[in-house]
Amino acid sequence: MDKKISPKGYLKVVGIGPGSREWMSERAIDEIKNAQVVCGYKTYIELLNGLISPYQKTVQTGMTRELERVEAAIRLALSGKRVVLVCSGDPGIYGLSGLVYEVLKRDGISKNELHVEVIPGMPALSACAGILGAPLVHDFSVISLSDLLTPWELIEKRIEGAAKADFVIVLYNPRSKKRKRHLPRALEIVSSFRSGDTPVGIVKRAMRAGQKEIVSILEKALKDKELVDEVDMQSLVIIGNSKSFIWEGKIITPRGYDI
Repeated sequence: MDKKISPKGYLKVVGIGPGSREWMSERAIDEIKNAQVVCGYKTYIELLNGLISPYQKTVQTGMTRELERVEAAIRLALSGKRVVLVCSGDPGIYGLSGLVYEVLKRDGISKNELHVEVIPGMPALSACAGILGAPLVHDFSVISLSDLLTPWELIEKRIEGAAKADFVIVLYNPRSKKRKRHLPRALEIVSSFRSGDTPVGIVKRAMRAGQKEIVSILEKALKDKELVDEVDMQSLVIIGNSKSFIWEGKIITPRGYDI
């Protein structure tokens, strides 16, 4: 019988949801409190104020330095530290869990050397859906408008495919200071397959200080520059399907019950 080998280190990839304690799971909170090192994007570390003690080491990096962050977390875990790598929302939805496993595969680090566990968190799409009403009750497609890692031509094809199939469409990373044209273009593509009164919901800073939600329609979103200007990288946009409707300021997508 092969002798069981204990891993050298432990790395937990933890989803912190919107960032405030009330929206985090008890498991996520426990993992953060019990970690010797907490790694994360500096904004996410700031959101954990009160959970991280002065006795814990933190490793913070800025935007676009995800690989550096993941490599540091793995290196520290292999040294024997209890390490937590925090991600906003859920680590498996545009988060870092995939990159962690890619680096482990690249470097030939097996589960016998490093124990990795992914702790789910509330994804932004769930937080925003709750704020907007019930837009995701039926089939939906989630697409990021960031072309930093994915060619824009491919993103356009995915938007068109989702629009043709009548999915409710959730747009992550909808607009940044450098990417001002992507969201209007996405709305144009969808408008080729949806009516002008299709509901469009925008949520900014969901479940955080400064939260703002806007419920509008596709026709207005296409023409109203001020509406589009509200959107930034801390926003999420949800476009209804052909059956979605607005009632009492909320977006509802019917599931199909006979009522």
